[in-house]
Amino acid sequence: MTGDDAAVLDDPVGESLRGHHAHLARRVGRAATYLADVCTFAAVSTDPDAADWSDLARLLGRDAFADMFSSPATPPSGWEPVFLLEGRQMTWAGGGCAPAPATHAAAAPGGTHIVELGAADVPDMLDLVARTRPGPLWSRTRELGTYLGVRENGRLVAMAGERLRPPGWTEISAVSTAPEARGQGHATRLVTELAARILSRNERPFLHVAEANTGAIALYERLGFTFRKRVTFRGYRTP
Repeated sequence: MTGDDAAVLDDPVGESLRGHHAHLARRVGRAATYLADVCTFAAVSTDPDAADWSDLARLLGRDAFADMFSSPATPPSGWEPVFLLEGRQMTWAGGGCAPAPATHAAAAPGGTHIVELGAADVPDMLDLVARTRPGPLWSRTRELGTYLGVRENGRLVAMAGERLRPPGWTEISAVSTAPEARGQGHATRLVTELAARILSRNERPFLHVAEANTGAIALYERLGFTFRKRVTFRGYRTP
């Protein structure tokens, strides 16, 4: 893909809500957000004016959380900052470890296997996220794309899934491993499997990671992801 093909990654939330995830969107004017139990991310136009911010405030409600993800747009005064986190966006470059052919049950240590996670797995997914805190996950987040997991003795100990879907790309997210299962390569296998599936449908994987998470950055670089740009994750409270 060319640099122009990657331009959609400058507004991954908006591009996803206008495209592949339109069926999961709520809208007022040019403002949009996901259904509340799917994802908290919201988007305004790339050149928002006062009306766009007013529409987003009306969409979310008074004193509500506006998760602007990596949007560089700054809301008007009266929007209270909630958090700010520096991060980076990384894209698949095809180098590093080549992904294995996509399968529905890739082998893992100790007789465990990678499995697709469905609605019945949501309580275990939420529990794993609560213990590992890879980022937000809600009761219907799995509807954004494929989520894969590793179970040991029936317990979900690792997970990764697909989140944002701007045209031609799929984000890998929620990469998490329980403390007692770390060091066994689960994250490598899950990310590799997801990358293979994404590539098999002629899309490219990308991801976001906190700048301070140097261990994860090193892993993603080994797997073939390269730095695209720095991003700042921001959240606000509506007036």
